[in-house]
Amino acid sequence: MARQPEASDFPSHLQLSIVPPPRNQTPVNVLVMLHGLGDTKESFAKLATQMNLPETACISLQGPLPLPFGLGGFAWGDDFTFSGSSGTMDYDTGFEKSSPMIKGHLIEEGLIKRCGYKPRNILLFGFGQGGMAAIAVASSFKTELGGVVSIGGPQPSTIPIVGDGTSKSATPILVLGGSSISLITQSALMDLKKAFHQVEYMKWSRSGDSMPRSTEEMMPIMKFFARRLQSRSGIPKDATEIG
Repeated sequence: MARQPEASDFPSHLQLSIVPPPRNQTPVNVLVMLHGLGDTKESFAKLATQMNLPETACISLQGPLPLPFGLGGFAWGDDFTFSGSSGTMDYDTGFEKSSPMIKGHLIEEGLIKRCGYKPRNILLFGFGQGGMAAIAVASSFKTELGGVVSIGGPQPSTIPIVGDGTSKSATPILVLGGSSISLITQSALMDLKKAFHQVEYMKWSRSGDSMPRSTEEMMPIMKFFARRLQSRSGIPKDATEIG
């Protein structure tokens, strides 16, 4: 049976905050949370406490690369490039550094090997560039993960797409974004559907890909968690797990 993750289960170079399940529950699931470009792990650690997901330990991981020029915050991409038209930082700069860190060091070595979690009980939640990193990690697993929620984070361009569908990931994906000025375009959705069997899309009535601002906008995310999070409530302690 899986146990509550501790900081000592992971390499010291991983900067993370661990939020245990409410009411001293034994965790059945783990939600790995990846902040947006220029943010830190603290914001999603606070969100994890607010969501209060039952039987779920949340790990808010910090991006490995500090932003340049003393801007503060961290990133998941391999490089820093700026859009010529808007002057904003590009999200899709490769994830060859962060993906092995998340997949190998955090999930495979820490959560699966040391803490005893099955891939099906591990979910990822990301915003913006963090959402892209979550999708990149999920696509690299041959086994099904619990799911991915990406707010304003499309599929990275570096993910190979096989047209015959034989290499599609079984991990279900929920992507959310604004009705305009959004990175979740029809083309982005088509790319996701070529790489994943199950893709849900929620388009907000407002523009932009910011974090949810209301209960209405948060509801699709909580419904997704309700479907995908597993539970041992009501199962006798001496019951034998099969499979």
